[in-house]
Amino acid sequence: MLVNTVIKDRIAYVEMCNGKHFNCLSEDMCHELIEAIQDAYAKECVGIVIEAEVNRNVWSAGHDIHELPQDGSDPLAFYVPMEKLLREVQDTPIPVIACVDGTVWGGACDLCLSCDMIVSSKDATFAITPAKIGIPYNASGIMHFINQLGINKAREMFFLATPITAEDALNVGLINRVAEDSKALKEMLEEQFLTPLRHNSILSISAIKRQFRILSRASTVISAESFERINAYRNIVYCGDDYKEGINSFLEKRKPEYKGKAMDLD
Repeated sequence: MLVNTVIKDRIAYVEMCNGKHFNCLSEDMCHELIEAIQDAYAKECVGIVIEAEVNRNVWSAGHDIHELPQDGSDPLAFYVPMEKLLREVQDTPIPVIACVDGTVWGGACDLCLSCDMIVSSKDATFAITPAKIGIPYNASGIMHFINQLGINKAREMFFLATPITAEDALNVGLINRVAEDSKALKEMLEEQFLTPLRHNSILSISAIKRQFRILSRASTVISAESFERINAYRNIVYCGDDYKEGINSFLEKRKPEYKGKAMDLD
């Protein structure tokens, strides 16, 4: 077993527990992570935290080098397990948070960026390293970094393949918050992210997450189809009980009691 999942108060804590191999994103690891994410959604969790058993300060060493093909085939083709994992994280209807306490390398950096939010300790570092092993990264991955960081910072990370600090990552918008140490990281995650998440409407969040996904892929002007899809997602929320509950609880000066479920809106 490479992944261990604990569900607590509607949050799935998904831990990569192959620290002896630095939590490399092997085919088996990717498959288990995908299953854990799908299971969390099926069990009506409102959020997922991806964390890791850290060995020698490594959160994840990224793609398993031993599995890279040497026959000329693309290691980052559309249907390889790691690419499937990145899409699963991006497309699952509930928020996914990367909780990083250690160094992040290669494909694991892309995994973090695929999450909806990233929190880390101050000693965490992030590096995207395909140039170190002669891999021309795929177009979707490069666009992902450009959209998140801007083209200049994306160039720096890809061309130099050297780690950036948590402080630098925070300054360029790669991560959301930085904590002083491991203990403070867990406390910050619970108090500032998971507690508010549990109290909000997951139906609304799932629709908003889908909008972020569409709009981040769009050019300056979105297509008519994308516009209609966004409105369809929003209409589902407006027709649900959570929308009415949010308004009524505000008017009645009480905490809302949301009962809606995240919807796979595709």
